[in-house]
Amino acid sequence: MSSDETPAQTPDQQSGTGLRIDAERNRDRVLAAARRLFASEGLGVSMASVAREAGVGKATLSRRFATREDLITAVFADRMDAYATAVTEALADPDPWRGFTGYVQAVCAMQAADRGFADVLTITFPTAKALEARRAEAYDDFLKLIDRAKATGRLRDDFTSEDLVILLMANAGVVNATGDAAPDAWQRLVGHMLRSYAAPDAPLPVLPDTPTPAALYRAMIRLTRGRPS
Repeated sequence: MSSDETPAQTPDQQSGTGLRIDAERNRDRVLAAARRLFASEGLGVSMASVAREAGVGKATLSRRFATREDLITAVFADRMDAYATAVTEALADPDPWRGFTGYVQAVCAMQAADRGFADVLTITFPTAKALEARRAEAYDDFLKLIDRAKATGRLRDDFTSEDLVILLMANAGVVNATGDAAPDAWQRLVGHMLRSYAAPDAPLPVLPDTPTPAALYRAMIRLTRGRPS
């Protein structure tokens, strides 16, 4: 073989990231599997289930992600970035009240789209430094958003940042309880809560339609079947 010829790359050769090609492939498979399971079932999914869904052994999973928090950080890094970006965009809105209501709706929509992320927003991960730093950044910006909205006289003076945490917990509960039986039920909850945050002279956000009785009944049946006997 001449010096200009390049042998075919084998699975054991190093890629530009320093991981073997097969190791990178396994990591991508684990992340894709975890995203699917977390999105559909929440963070209660076991690491063994993730490994099985990814088609890898538990030892392979643990080499890539030593702890559950390592895996959660990797899976939700982009979503936490989107969460932080949402409040930055809200602060840029020339109408602080509209920025506030739009931000709350956007974050709750993120929860509804991904059950795992719904859990991430209501749980702290002390050892997941990058994830928690992004959360803290978003929280600091949210405090600014609250002050701006209150200064317009449209957000109630007694609203606090803890009220958003309570809403996110409630919204996560609705999302987890209704699933695909009444997938838009969370919008009704958020609409009512935003109206409760409004000062007397504030323009009220549109209140979404309530779920149909049949949809709520299916959600109640779904919730009952999910409980241990």
